[in-house]
Amino acid sequence: MNLHHINIQAPALLMEQEKRFFCEVLGLREGDRPDFSSPGYWLYSGDQAIVHLSLSEQHFSNERQGYFDHVAFHTSNLQDLLQRLETAGIEYSSNHLSQLGMTQIFLKSPSATGIEVCASTQEPDRESHCG
Repeated sequence: MNLHHINIQAPALLMEQEKRFFCEVLGLREGDRPDFSSPGYWLYSGDQAIVHLSLSEQHFSNERQGYFDHVAFHTSNLQDLLQRLETAGIEYSSNHLSQLGMTQIFLKSPSATGIEVCASTQEPDRESHCG
């Protein structure tokens, strides 16, 4: 079993903000999407559409919905990601797992979806950042 994609449903303005965030900050790209009855986007990493965005006026923001906390991605270019986060002024925190040789970056998308980005790295300082 492998994770195929995540789907975020949001009102039109927020869906556009999500698309910009996932493309400009996380480096995904907009690609082909079947002709569904409602608007949306499929955002790709390589040949795989890993984030689906769908228009929905029936989903509302709330402090906590269910038990879902975040989705995690992997990057091979941590410094590039950190630069894009700083340039965009996006708050994030980082943590280094020395046993795994991995750095974790935690942030929120415009819809408040929890995002983790992992990278194999040398140990950085553990701190919170605000651009």
